[in-house]
Order: sequence, then C-alpha cells, then structure tokens
Amino acid sequence: MPEKLSEMKCEACQAGAPKVTQEDLPKLKAIVPEWQVIDRKGILQLERVFKFKNFKLALAFTNKLANLAEEEFHHPGILLEWGKVTVTWWSHSIKGLHLNDFIMASKTDTID
Repeated sequence: MPEKLSEMKCEACQAGAPKVTQEDLPKLKAIVPEWQVIDRKGILQLERVFKFKNFKLALAFTNKLANLAEEEFHHPGILLEWGKVTVTWWSHSIKGLHLNDFIMASKTDTID
C-alpha cells in the first residue's frame, strides 16, 4: 500500500475501473485518518470538514482545491459555508471509491 499518496498522480478512471477492495480500504483509510468513509445510498465516499476563521479563508481554500482538482482532472463535492468547507471525494464513473479518491484526499490535506 502506498504511503505517500500525496505524491501520486490520478489515473483515468472509467466505468468498470476497480473499486477499492474491502481488504485495501482500512489500509488506505489509515493513510488519511482525518477523512471519514461515508455510505450514501450504497455509494462509499470520503468526506472531511475543514474549519476556518471566516468565509474569506474558507473561500481561499476552496479556490486552491478547485485548482488542484483541475490539475488532476478529478473533482470533489464541495460545500462552502461560513468558516468551513466540506469536501467529498468519490468516483462517479464507478459509483464508489477508487485509489484516485485517496490520492486526492491526501493532496487536499496538503493545501495550506
């Protein structure tokens, strides 16, 4: 299992790509411990809430995240609110979690 997910690049993920296995899920989750695995209508997703002192700082984080998502061509769900941003990663094409989602969660953790 890779330990430096934040240094990896996302691969193209299309329908039929392999989902993260039940065996690999706890290993990958251990690398991004602040993220929660959420089951939404049978679709596993990674989610984390980032807290900020105000809306302006939350917006700046959101913009950095958007730029990162464009660079990797893998895009999260983002809920921007006053003082917090909820980020959700999952792979729409496979309706679940792919290694890309853990890579992007790890990269999200490096945004300052």
